[in-house]
Amino acid sequence: MQKPSIPKGTRDFSPAEMAKRNYIFDTIRQVFHLYGFKQIETPAMENLETLMGKYGEEGDKLLFKILNSGDFLSDVYGDDWANHNLLALANQMCEKGLRYDLTVPFARFVVMHRNEISFPFKRFQIQPVWRADRPQKGRYREFFQCDADIVGSDSLLNEVELIQIIDEVFKRFGIRVAIKLNNRKILSGIAEIIGEADKIVDITVAIDKLDKIGLENVNAELLSKGIPETAVAQLQPIILLSGSNREKLATLKSVLQTSETGLKGVEEIEILLNKTDLLNITASLDLDLTLARGLNYYTGAILEVKALDVAIGSITGGGRYDNLTGVFGMPDVSGVGISFGADRIFDVLNQLNLYPENSGQQTQILFVNFGEQEENYILPIIKKLREKGVSVELYPEAAKLKKQLSYADDNQIAFVAMIGENERTEDKMTLKNMITGEQQLITVEDLFDNKLFAR
Repeated sequence: MQKPSIPKGTRDFSPAEMAKRNYIFDTIRQVFHLYGFKQIETPAMENLETLMGKYGEEGDKLLFKILNSGDFLSDVYGDDWANHNLLALANQMCEKGLRYDLTVPFARFVVMHRNEISFPFKRFQIQPVWRADRPQKGRYREFFQCDADIVGSDSLLNEVELIQIIDEVFKRFGIRVAIKLNNRKILSGIAEIIGEADKIVDITVAIDKLDKIGLENVNAELLSKGIPETAVAQLQPIILLSGSNREKLATLKSVLQTSETGLKGVEEIEILLNKTDLLNITASLDLDLTLARGLNYYTGAILEVKALDVAIGSITGGGRYDNLTGVFGMPDVSGVGISFGADRIFDVLNQLNLYPENSGQQTQILFVNFGEQEENYILPIIKKLREKGVSVELYPEAAKLKKQLSYADDNQIAFVAMIGENERTEDKMTLKNMITGEQQLITVEDLFDNKLFAR
């Protein structure tokens, strides 16, 4: 008989792991609330037409598509089947797909609910997304994103606020990070001055891979996209730009002096740096021209967060998108957002062992079960303890004491209460500290007043 398994790129989480994950979600949620963001949720699946064409050609390939119910072959054209035309077949057999991220569904939400929303609208969303990617360390096919977006405002103060949120979240986690900044207008300006403005997407997708595949392979990819050698040569000093943030900006002002778009991008980065200088940001902010973020919809500032003490990909990313809702019939709504990669943060916190000791919500006290009479005596006590916010269990059967104590050990329950016939007649109990082994005889009222169980 075949052993049960789960799809590659997905994971089960034990109760101990879920306690850690909830610590992550709760921390991020608390910071989002601090900045006035309100929570929404959208369906796991969207209409495929909502998702297709929003993430570029590479993104479209990574969409999980859902076969239509019933006879999904009924609308398939014979020529497409014979010619193995996969994209056309997918569109004919599938009307729905699993969401690839939370931003496009959010844009759809804004358009559908525009009459109920007051702008600027600050929303956050913590839900799973799916990508048909090749699984590898830190890259999963099913993973959670924790998004915060502001739509309906062009102000760069929104970007400043999102940088503060990133800084606060990682400060609370104790993770040292670098926030890498760039601006799509700068990248557009670079494409413009080398005479390849129409190849901006090809250029950005290629240079976004510099960290992963190296300069030589990036150059090869640029050439394969039909960008001339002279233009690729012009790109080299820009891609490999070094110095402080201010020095890089000074160089870019000179290089991009003939590009109005490029200079606008430089100005926006300068404003962000000036504002964040006032805020004592803990994370290091680095202007990085190789940061392009492959997604097509970014139009202004873009950012990505790297953990400094663990070799793993981006753990947060985001940027400004000026007209994402336009594809759904609502033009000229600017937005900016970030997305925390909860699964990668989970891996980083595990590797660095940064979870607080009390991150797990464990049972605080277990009552030993000696039989039905004791059960009936204990049940009202347990009810009263739970009303006081104490997490309590009664072992479900009158098993051997050793087995019940082992259960407490296995589940890291700190205290075990034992009420036998003698204790019951005196309204007392034996309370055993499972960590120290110490036992004491206390009254039931003592237990209710015990500050040990106060939350």
